[in-house]
Amino acid sequence: MIYRLASTTSTNDEARDPKYRHGDAVWAERQTAGRGQRGHVWHSPEGENLTFSLVLEPRFLPVGEQFLLSEAIALALTDTFAHYGIATRIKWTNDIYAGDRKIVGMLIEHRYSGTHLARSIAGIGINVNQTAFDPALPNPVSMTQLAGRTFDRAEVLETFLAKCRDRYALLEQGEADILQDDYRRRMYRLGERHVYRIPGRGEIEACIEGVRPTGELLLRHADGSTGAYLFGAIEFVVKK
Repeated sequence: MIYRLASTTSTNDEARDPKYRHGDAVWAERQTAGRGQRGHVWHSPEGENLTFSLVLEPRFLPVGEQFLLSEAIALALTDTFAHYGIATRIKWTNDIYAGDRKIVGMLIEHRYSGTHLARSIAGIGINVNQTAFDPALPNPVSMTQLAGRTFDRAEVLETFLAKCRDRYALLEQGEADILQDDYRRRMYRLGERHVYRIPGRGEIEACIEGVRPTGELLLRHADGSTGAYLFGAIEFVVKK
């Protein structure tokens, strides 16, 4: 079910309420304390975009395989954009890019029960109809800018939820190989040589080869060696 709110601190905070169950989406027009990855604050003008949280309860999924859930949701987002004729890629770990511009940001927070996941909340922000962005943002883009038309945001959300149910079903059925193969094929910069930044060590040139089931990014360095990087251990260098 979709719960639509006028305002909340953050949809991820709201979605922690146990009244929301598996498959529910909490959509707010305004967030007073929206969060992104790396502690960033998420801002979105009212009435233009989608800012929502999806509640999932993947109790069958071991903690060590939680990245598969991220893959399923990211793939559902790219499936959604393909439905509207917009080509996108997944920027590891789970941002969605159209070309070199960001159209989706996502923050997934988990609660555990022993060795398995108990409850996961995926906070998602989709740039839908926005055309004017804060110049401090490095590379944003919206669906309307890419497609040249405005979109019904509720319809976009319904489409995403349907695509997510399909991808989640693969996860439930143990079809991890399908999710991993599709995720790899849709990775931003796959097989291309680019510059990356290792905090505290400077910049390197490398080529993305894929991602491990546990979520580490696999890079082939200029000398032919391969490195596996956890989130936060390496940064993409994306020019405006």
